[in-house]
Amino acid sequence: MTATTVQNYTLVITGAPYSSQAPQTALLFAKAAVAAGHTVDRVFLYGDGVHLASSLSSPPSDETHWADQWGNFLSDNDIPGVACIASALRRGLIDESEQKRYELPASNLQEPFIIAGLGEWVEGTMASSRVLYFHAGD
Repeated sequence: MTATTVQNYTLVITGAPYSSQAPQTALLFAKAAVAAGHTVDRVFLYGDGVHLASSLSSPPSDETHWADQWGNFLSDNDIPGVACIASALRRGLIDESEQKRYELPASNLQEPFIIAGLGEWVEGTMASSRVLYFHAGD
């Protein structure tokens, strides 16, 4: 019998939901990893991947709501979901702090995601045994 080494993953998602398979594939991987006894240290959204954390997405009722699916998975498993601040601000993804800072009319960050800098990505690469990237496939 072979012992399985427990892995600790950081997942980086750069593809947007509904225009790429990146968030869907990453979620399937994350669920399988957790079910197999591995851990996910954090999920980092970068580039167009930050669209996954928008509370304003509203897909048709017969399609999967990826922001909700990810939010539930992260909350249920106590995994941090982090959107890169530079990518988020460029794409109109705003938390309450940035709303006040830039005097914007609203915020739209889906819970439990937070907005933070690339330091979160660096910390994840140092803390995890593996870092996996889920790109848009361009």
